[in-house]
Amino acid sequence: MSERKSDPDREDSERAFFGRRKGHKLRQHQAGLIEQLLPHLALDIDGEAPADAREIFDPAADDVRLEIGFGGGEHLAAEAQNFPATGFIGCEPYVNGMAKILAQIEAANIGNIRLFAGDAAELLAWLPKASLSRIDLIHPDPWPKRRHWKRRFVQDRTIAAMARVLRSGGEFRFVCDIDDYCAWTLSHLARSQDFVWLAERADDFRQPWPGYTMTRYGRKAAREGRKAAYLRFRRI
Repeated sequence: MSERKSDPDREDSERAFFGRRKGHKLRQHQAGLIEQLLPHLALDIDGEAPADAREIFDPAADDVRLEIGFGGGEHLAAEAQNFPATGFIGCEPYVNGMAKILAQIEAANIGNIRLFAGDAAELLAWLPKASLSRIDLIHPDPWPKRRHWKRRFVQDRTIAAMARVLRSGGEFRFVCDIDDYCAWTLSHLARSQDFVWLAERADDFRQPWPGYTMTRYGRKAAREGRKAAYLRFRRI
C-alpha cells in the first residue's frame, strides 16, 4: 500500500487496517462477481450515512453486525444464514476474499450481507453512532515484528471508533492464535473506559462461543498446534 506523504491524517487512518489488495489471479466467474454482483452489495461511504444503519438493508434489518477482515468469508456467510433478520456488513480489502464471499452469497442466495472493500477505520467513521450490536475481528494479521505493531487493527483510536458505533450492551469479539496479539488486545481493551472483558473462567476464552463457525485459518492453526483465544468484550 503506497503512502501519501501530503496527507498525514489519511496515513493514520490507513494504518488502522492493512492487507494485501490482491493475491492469486481471479477465475473468470470470480471476476464476473466482482464486476456484476459487488456493485449491488457495496457500501458507498462517500455518500451520507443513513440515520439508522438498519436501513442499509432491504428489507430493513432488525439488527446490524460488522465483521472486519472476513478472509474467506466462512464465518460471515454462516452467521448471515443463521440470523436472517440481522444485517451483516463485511469489510475486506483483499480482493480474493471478496470474490470468495460473493460466491457464497450467490450460491446460497444470501440477502442480508453488505460489503465494503476498503479501510475499516473509514467505515467505522462513516457508520452512525450506536448503530451496531456486534463487531467481529477473527484471526487478523498479527504483524508480529515490533516495528509493525502500529499496523495492528487493535489500537486505542480504533477501540474508540468501535465504542462510538457499538450500542450499549453490544460486543466486540476477537479471535487470534498468536499469544502476543491476544495479550496486546487485552491490555488495550483493559485501559478503555468503554469495554469490559466478559470472561469469568478460563474456558470462556479457551473455547469458541456457542455457534461459532471455525474458519479455514482457524483449522490450519489447530493443525499446526496453535491454540486460539476467543475474547469477548461488552460495550458499557
